Amino acid sequence: MASVEELSAQFGVTASTIRRDLGQLTSQGLIARTYGGAIALDRQPESSLRQRSSEGYQAKHDIARWAAQQVKPGETILLDAGTTVGAMGEYLCDVPGLTVVTAGLTALEALADADHVRVECIGGTLRHLSQGFVGPIAEASLQRLTFDRAFLGADAVNASLGICEAELEQTRLKEMMIERAGTVYVLAHASKLGGRPFHAWAPIPPGTTLVTDDSATDEQTEPFTSAGLTVVCAPGA
Repeated sequence: MASVEELSAQFGVTASTIRRDLGQLTSQGLIARTYGGAIALDRQPESSLRQRSSEGYQAKHDIARWAAQQVKPGETILLDAGTTVGAMGEYLCDVPGLTVVTAGLTALEALADADHVRVECIGGTLRHLSQGFVGPIAEASLQRLTFDRAFLGADAVNASLGICEAELEQTRLKEMMIERAGTVYVLAHASKLGGRPFHAWAPIPPGTTLVTDDSATDEQTEPFTSAGLTVVCAPGA
């Protein structure tokens, strides 16, 4: 950990300059502020949603297709932000009487022309990297809603720690989503299983369904079944 005073002396600039620079580094996710200073974060850089959109494309759509098939006419469902959850939109356009509440721009775009689907956006502060809404406005919206099913994305999923995301605001919102839904699904292709790229976590309660693709191995899925989750390996198209 380095203090503002130490950094100011080391670089020969004012304390106010150091505080401004620390604020910028914090917003980029490179450091964490502490009382009087900052600490470096030992973590991977977060990829943008555009960068992730082509990663595991077929696996994501296999997962999204299976997940969409679980939705029943007349239900109210929640779609999280992210590319895999967002891909569900194209498979939901013809579900009669469906209401979709979402925190992600990908789902909004996919359902923008779905005249038979009622679409509601949670709103809040837009995270440009993930193209999803977070923050107190999003949380206040969730407190007024419940869902038949919630479909959550993840940067990684760990059987002992839960859903991994880059920021605490994201994991707090996911915890609220889980609390407000009757049935919860976490969508994550095989490369995300067991990972821990960041330091923010949302616990996954037993009874949750983890949906991955058919390249996932028994070694990857066994910790999740042992933790009380139902694991589905979505078949390929």
